Amino acid sequence: MNGKVVVITGASSGIGRALAFEYAHRGASLSLAARRIDRLNEIKNKLPDTDILAIKTDISSELDCKNLIDLTIQHFGRIDIFINNAGLSMRALFDDIELASFKRIMDVNFYGTVYCTKFALPYLIETKGSLVGIISVAGHIALPARSAYTASKFAIRGFLDTIRLENLYTGLHVLVAAPGFTASDIRRSALRADGTPQGETPREEEKMMSAASCANLIVNSIERRQRSLVLTLVEGKLPVFLGKFFPSLLDFLTYRHMDNESDSPLRKKKLR
Repeated sequence: MNGKVVVITGASSGIGRALAFEYAHRGASLSLAARRIDRLNEIKNKLPDTDILAIKTDISSELDCKNLIDLTIQHFGRIDIFINNAGLSMRALFDDIELASFKRIMDVNFYGTVYCTKFALPYLIETKGSLVGIISVAGHIALPARSAYTASKFAIRGFLDTIRLENLYTGLHVLVAAPGFTASDIRRSALRADGTPQGETPREEEKMMSAASCANLIVNSIERRQRSLVLTLVEGKLPVFLGKFFPSLLDFLTYRHMDNESDSPLRKKKLR
């Protein structure tokens, strides 16, 4: 990876942070984007031997996304890998969620990917580089009480699949990576129905795949120029398989699985 430039959105925590460390250890130069510039600078200070550019970026802003690409090109002169990782989750019944919160999820997850891809694409085509979208198993199967999140991840998958097809003969590589449940901050920052962060995770984070393991597998898939990656077996590959061949069974199992979460919104639905 020496001489290669990797751009990672949502790099201040979770999978994005782990991707930054993974690529730094492989010798890449990094352009890291997130709203929390203090956390980006902490990462930068922990990797002093790597050329790192930290850029405060709200990817729901078209201007911020353009600024991210412009500053990266000014500093490095190229982009070899662009990873659309930044994302926002939610946890509420569609009956209850405010439309402003639904739109916020779409603005960050889907339109953030669209904006960044729009501005990065010419440089990626020039280097025959890799465009990556980090979705979720929710980009393959529906998750109850996460309607906006699921919709945004399905949309990203369809969007990036189309970009791949449009660039069939340009040398552009497109990977859509779908981790299963991975230990990160995304559930703590997930929006409630009223748009406020829930502040705590309803799941046992210590039993999930680590962000570092997830990042390692994603980077390996990028190097192999795979088109898709689904992690893990039980909460990723198996549900995707069931969705293709046994969709009604998948509905039942998914509902039961999500209903077992602490303070699951689905319980309120059953009580109505």
